[in-house]
Amino acid sequence: MVKFQDLGISSATMKSLNRMGFEEATPIQAETIPLSLQNKDLIGQAQTGTGKTAAFGVPLVDKVDISSDVVQGIIIAPTRELAIQVSEELYKIGYGKRTRVLSIFGGQDINRQIRALKKNPHIIVGTPGRILDHINRKTLRLDNVSTVILDEADEMLNMGFIDDIESILSKIPEERQTLLFSATMPPQIRRMAERFMKEPQVVKVKAKEMTTPLIEQYYVETQEKTKFDILTRLLDIQSPELAIIFGRTKRRVDELSEALNLRGYTAEGIHGDLSQAKRMSVLRKFKEGTIDVLVATDVAARGLDISGVTHVYNFDIPQDPESYVHRIGRTGRAGKEGMAITFITYRERSYLQVVEKVTNKKMEKLIPPTVDQAIEGQQKAVMEKIMNIIDENNLDSYKSTADELLKQKDASTVVAAVLKMLTKEPDTTPVRLTEEKPLPQRRDRKFNDRNSSGGGYKGKKSYSNSGSNSNSRQRQGYSNKRSGQSSSSYSKSNSYR
Repeated sequence: MVKFQDLGISSATMKSLNRMGFEEATPIQAETIPLSLQNKDLIGQAQTGTGKTAAFGVPLVDKVDISSDVVQGIIIAPTRELAIQVSEELYKIGYGKRTRVLSIFGGQDINRQIRALKKNPHIIVGTPGRILDHINRKTLRLDNVSTVILDEADEMLNMGFIDDIESILSKIPEERQTLLFSATMPPQIRRMAERFMKEPQVVKVKAKEMTTPLIEQYYVETQEKTKFDILTRLLDIQSPELAIIFGRTKRRVDELSEALNLRGYTAEGIHGDLSQAKRMSVLRKFKEGTIDVLVATDVAARGLDISGVTHVYNFDIPQDPESYVHRIGRTGRAGKEGMAITFITYRERSYLQVVEKVTNKKMEKLIPPTVDQAIEGQQKAVMEKIMNIIDENNLDSYKSTADELLKQKDASTVVAAVLKMLTKEPDTTPVRLTEEKPLPQRRDRKFNDRNSSGGGYKGKKSYSNSGSNSNSRQRQGYSNKRSGQSSSSYSKSNSYR
């Protein structure tokens, strides 16, 4: 592995990296930082979780002249959350040099941003619309910008920001360094690179480096109407410390979070239609552990760096494999284990094949657990908690009450009552979810479509989940090959970055 100290970074920036605990560079960092320090234009094809923020942030900060009170670098990001995350990372990287970093985005008081811009930041991180707004108001001048970075360029393209980006780039001096980072390289991104970049160097993280072997990947094949009950059983069995559930649409996210709360889970959703204040409030609660389940769309969760996520559930399989990689990259970070479970319908098998091809990893089929297995899983989780309390041996003040109970009832009955009181039994409260239209059949030449037959979709409809009865015909059992653990026992001590 390459160490940061071997990449030609200044002592002031190295001081910050040491403070952050950075020692060894990731592949994208090891290749990008030396090229960027040489002021070369660069195209980086990399996913979230590969360390690309530091890959462009370290050389950007390193080249800032703090004695010059002008904007010298600008980073354009697709979402507010990503802009905030990047600016926070750059602040840490620039701590040793006292680099001034400012994030600007929609939903925040523009007058407050104007006041902050008058304090002469060295680096601006912002969303396209708000950056362009400040340019048009003449509250942001880019005459002295020497480095411009486009982060998540493909996502900005998907969100319709391509014209705004080109307008911003036209306001920056041609004698500059341009770095473009994107998970994919569609034709529009290539054309923009050809137009605004000079002989860019290409750094590409291969597909096999996109995901980590520490993420266990499973899929569940089921009908749309049974997805939610299976999801709740999995939550009961696996008892994730923090979980993210991905839905394909904003409506899906709203309905899922409401349904989960009806069933007794602490869940909230984020998507693009929520106010900035609401989104930040939900994320803060999730990071603090006030809520256990975050439900999100791809756009809302793109670029978020949330530590402690143990499980990712793809309630709807994404349309492209790159989005899948972004989703499951929320877990299995910093050398920790994680688990990703994807729900598919019969007609979506071809999408599963494409994901497996891109990630170069075969997913294991998961047999949906039954209601009885879900109850058993909850009981075992409670039993583990009780055993941990016993091992801590701080029970002296409770023993007299325990002795009194045992005079009235036998030990087995008392323990059974405690288990019943602490066990969260599966909730069968009826919920309604609007059925999502299945993804269209894939018929391109990049894969062999095993699922070419089947009728067409007959329109949107709602279905009611009124709970599952315990006489399910699927009694195959729920198997988990996780290093000798039982089928319903999952460690909750892992902390992920």
